[in-house]
Amino acid sequence: MKKIVLILVVFFQGLLAHSQYAVDTSYTVKSTYAKLIKKYPFITIAAAKEHTNVEQKKEIVYHQEQNRVLHLDAFINKKSKLNPAVIMIHGGGWRSGNKNHMWLLGQEIASKGYSCFAIEYRLSLEAKYPQAVYDVKDAIKFIKDNAKKFNVDPNKIAVLGCSSGGQMAALIGTTNEDPAFEDASNKSKSTSKVEAIINIDGVLAFKHPESSEGDMAAFWLGGTSQEKPEIWKNASALSHTGKSTPPVLFINSSIDRFHAGRDDMIKILNENKIYSEVKTIKDSPHSFWFFEPWYTETVVYTTQFLDTIFK
Repeated sequence: MKKIVLILVVFFQGLLAHSQYAVDTSYTVKSTYAKLIKKYPFITIAAAKEHTNVEQKKEIVYHQEQNRVLHLDAFINKKSKLNPAVIMIHGGGWRSGNKNHMWLLGQEIASKGYSCFAIEYRLSLEAKYPQAVYDVKDAIKFIKDNAKKFNVDPNKIAVLGCSSGGQMAALIGTTNEDPAFEDASNKSKSTSKVEAIINIDGVLAFKHPESSEGDMAAFWLGGTSQEKPEIWKNASALSHTGKSTPPVLFINSSIDRFHAGRDDMIKILNENKIYSEVKTIKDSPHSFWFFEPWYTETVVYTTQFLDTIFK
């Protein structure tokens, strides 16, 4: 009975928290499909497959403060007790989207021998930069703290993100153990260090000749590049890339602006003899990872890279 009461309390706390801030629901798989289908009439929305070797655990609380509760969804390969982990960050311009967007990738990659985690984080209508980065780093610490429960090897962690989530994944990986990017209130003894980055069509530099970031970035970063130049620089993974950056996989659409700063980052990685790969999906739009034939291609590139780094 006590367990039931506790579950109800957490549930209603979540409802209360969600009622206290606006939610932008404009970025969905269906709305994106409606925009793309005229130009790409051959696409289909990627469908989930049944994987008997994957256990799913939904709505796990990884962080709570006052009335705000943050959750993650886990997709765990059951065959091994020591899987590399993949932290998955959804896109949506730092303003929209939700962790459900990462379910298909999570299920599929987990079936290949991994434990995958779709992370809820605070979006820009609720909290400005760098809160979302703190949230994901807190989730990484939580997963390490509960590594046995999730069949995770805490020394083999990759962070993967799509679009704005890709930007965040790169920033999280390039700021490994940097105190300035850690939630000071988190008392976990684990670190948020990751051993690999997978950036799926996310910018590496906000202010860059290849970049055309505008209102969405300015809203998240608390001002325009003219108003907040140091924050725009600080939020760019390129600014932090160096000898401690882990291996990186870039999976890109054919739209150049979504990999602004990538080639400059690769130059630094090469100078430091850090492994990287670039996979450009020919004639693809942004958000390609939601749709076939590109979804399967994305899974193949991702698992091949993960296997190279961890297996």
